[in-house]
Formats: sequence, structure tokens, C-alpha cells
Amino acid sequence: MKKYIVVFCVILMAMNTIAQTNTKVVTNLSAERFKAGSANDKNSMIIDLRTTDEITSKGAIKGAVQIDYLAKDAEQKIGKLDKNKTYYIYCAGGGRSGECAEYMEKHGFKRVYNLEKGFSEWVTKGFPIGK
Repeated sequence: MKKYIVVFCVILMAMNTIAQTNTKVVTNLSAERFKAGSANDKNSMIIDLRTTDEITSKGAIKGAVQIDYLAKDAEQKIGKLDKNKTYYIYCAGGGRSGECAEYMEKHGFKRVYNLEKGFSEWVTKGFPIGK
């Protein structure tokens, strides 16, 4: 009888581990998929993680909210966001947004979409930008 209980517990633990690993929080997207996803998800938020100088000189994705990820208070601002909401994040080339996506995942955010190659790919594709 003990043997069956142990086997049952091991199976339950394995199922729990599998369920947790199948819950993907962060998804890296191409510019095309990022554009389509953010346009079709009206309850989401687009976050531009670049500096004010970068945005001023190169523009931004329309509707994006800036949180300068290099600023001292960036993690504090991100921490105040609703963790159950969907976020589309990007930076210049994908480095900062990749780091931010990891941070968001570790801090309990449920759905984060990262523009994998950053704003530079968005511009290369000729997608609309605002100033």
C-alpha cells in the first residue's frame, strides 16, 4: 500500500511540474507578429523601454507608453503594473526588452510579448511610427 501512495505522489509531482513548465509567460515575437498581436489585443499595453533621447530622435510605436529601462526607478514603475494584464514590450534592439521580460516573468506577470529584434526591426519593416 505504501508503495502505491509513493508512486501516486511522484506522479502528482511530475504532473504539477509539467503543468508549470507549459505555462509560458514570455513570448518573443517578430515585428510582424508583434504588430498583429498588439493591434488585435485592445486590453494590452505597449511599453517602450528606450530613453527619451532615443524616442525623440527615432520615434516610437504609436500608442506606446515609455518606461525608460535604464532609469533608476524602472523596476519600481514596472512593479506597479497590473500583473494580470498583457504587455507588449520593446527597446532598440531587443537586449533591454529581453532583460525586462525576464524580470517581469520572475515577478509574477502572466503574459509578456517581447519584440525580439527591437524597434530597429520595426523600422526596417516600414511599420508606422509616431514622433
